[in-house]
Amino acid sequence: MKVFVDTSAFFATLVRNDYMHVRARETFQYLVEQSVELYTTSYVVLETIALLQARVGLDAARSFQHEFLSIIKVYWVDKSLHEKAFRRLELRGRREISLVDCTSFVWMEESGITHAFAYDEHFNAEGFTLYGQPDDLQER
Repeated sequence: MKVFVDTSAFFATLVRNDYMHVRARETFQYLVEQSVELYTTSYVVLETIALLQARVGLDAARSFQHEFLSIIKVYWVDKSLHEKAFRRLELRGRREISLVDCTSFVWMEESGITHAFAYDEHFNAEGFTLYGQPDDLQER
């Protein structure tokens, strides 16, 4: 099974005082133990590092880059994907959805990935299945 990991899940997993931390840690651990293939994009990596650096500090960003990402497959966004994602952003016409989100949605659709480890309801609204608790995988 393949699961896309969003910034919201990375942040909740890594930041102890995040309100979703315990659930995120358990979910991430379960996904790793079950040998689920975890994917993300370079835009999510960039967004996560910027968020960690701003809210937690450079050490958290460094830990994410050097330790956490070693078990995640990262797709590096190219010009074609960026342009498709920007078109989607324009079509959605809402401030709440970011270019990073649209890039994730387009890449997931093109890659045939239907499940996301995320705490961002935009994934659900776009038709993806969200994981947030360890038993989410067991129930499906």
